[in-house]
Amino acid sequence: MQIRLEVAPLEQVDADALVVPIFDKESPGGGLPSESAQVANDLAGGWIEELYRSGEFSGKEFETAMLYRPPGIRARRLLVVGAGKSDRFTPAGLRKVTGAALRFLKPKSAPTIALALDAGEAAAEQAAAAVEGAILGDFEPDQLKTDKKDVKFVDTFTVVVPGGDESLGQTMWTAQVLAEAQNLARTLISEPANRMTPATLAARAREMAAEYGLECQVLDQDQMKELGMGALLGVAQGSAEPPVLILLRYRPLEEVGETHLGLVGKGITFDSGGISIKPSEGMDKMKYDMAGGAAVIGAMRAIAQLRPPIPVTALIPAVENMPGSRAQRPGDIVTTLSGKTVEVLNTDAEGRLILADALTYARTLGCTHLVDAATLTGAIVVALGHVTVGVFSSDDVLLQRVLSAARAEGEKMWPMPLDEDYKEQLKSAFADLPNVGTRWGGAVTAAMFLKEFADTTPWVHLDIAGTAWLEEAKPFLAKGPTGVAVRTLASLAANWT
Repeated sequence: MQIRLEVAPLEQVDADALVVPIFDKESPGGGLPSESAQVANDLAGGWIEELYRSGEFSGKEFETAMLYRPPGIRARRLLVVGAGKSDRFTPAGLRKVTGAALRFLKPKSAPTIALALDAGEAAAEQAAAAVEGAILGDFEPDQLKTDKKDVKFVDTFTVVVPGGDESLGQTMWTAQVLAEAQNLARTLISEPANRMTPATLAARAREMAAEYGLECQVLDQDQMKELGMGALLGVAQGSAEPPVLILLRYRPLEEVGETHLGLVGKGITFDSGGISIKPSEGMDKMKYDMAGGAAVIGAMRAIAQLRPPIPVTALIPAVENMPGSRAQRPGDIVTTLSGKTVEVLNTDAEGRLILADALTYARTLGCTHLVDAATLTGAIVVALGHVTVGVFSSDDVLLQRVLSAARAEGEKMWPMPLDEDYKEQLKSAFADLPNVGTRWGGAVTAAMFLKEFADTTPWVHLDIAGTAWLEEAKPFLAKGPTGVAVRTLASLAANWT
């Protein structure tokens, strides 16, 4: 989909559909406080006001009404989309409204879509949100469907800012980079496990790295064994698919300061639970257990284009967790790369084991700050549902950097406790650590386990288990993988000062 900027008046915009967000009629100032909405209403002979009066349309979020061949407007259709209350409207809201508009119009044969915004101080932020919303809304996880004869496409999405500044184009390009990187992550996650093995994920990472000028190295099983990554290899030993550790490196032309950011993503390409096998219901979704790794790969694609002033190294440990004849058993003890021993009480708590070795290796590579993303625990879903990412950190400064990046990108994240008292649950009579604590505070004890391997390095853990997958389609987003954390991770690096 081509992204364009247009600064001409609304009536001159040539498109199959012109989209105008309008607000709830109960909003302060009524439903038409924006200049674009007022202009569109006047050009269409008061049509929008008539919608309000008739009760057919109230402006509630994602409501739609469409006028064909609108008078006074060159566009073939005028679509108004409810944006909710004007005093609660944010760029994150506009992102959703734009996605909803595109998904409404796409099956109606509208290959060229334009969305109207006002010029002014908020124009750049809103234009970026609109571009992201359109690109994310356009994504469908249907790459393996063969019957596509009735599938419609959007060729061009135009942001219209009458009287706006052409410099908005740069802001829109950045938004396009971030959204396309997020869609890359969604594409990887949506692949079934028979098509997305650890080796396949490594190959896709190599292809991306070659295209965008990143260094890529893939450690195989023998190399990891020689290094001493016993925790990672223990998880992999039940599968016929060999494990890999994917390394992606971005190096700026001129480094600023001594910061070296490490991004670590959990890459379980399929999680059966191992010997501690999961229930069959819903196990098909466990192809999404590499969503953290996919998010890191997507973030690195964006970082390569945005070119931040700091070096960034990504590590994606990729394995299958299967109950084969060689699978590790509950009660096994593995020796991690750090030298610490871990008693494996539950083979379905495998993500923290592969991340433990990856975090240790990131420190040996010189990373000064670490952020990991992982579909780590069901406990975080109990705590925060499918709305918010749980954030754990050993360093308040890095925590605030991550939360600030998340707010800027409209990704909901919430800091969780990491008190030393929780460590009381991580005691083993036979090893340095067990891989699980009690059932209480499971997301916290999982994070406490990881903290042992981040050691003294400033570290943030993103538990995305509840937010990486949509069980049902939203008006603005397809069912399936969300690509959560890609924009936050990329923004964190790009805006590091």
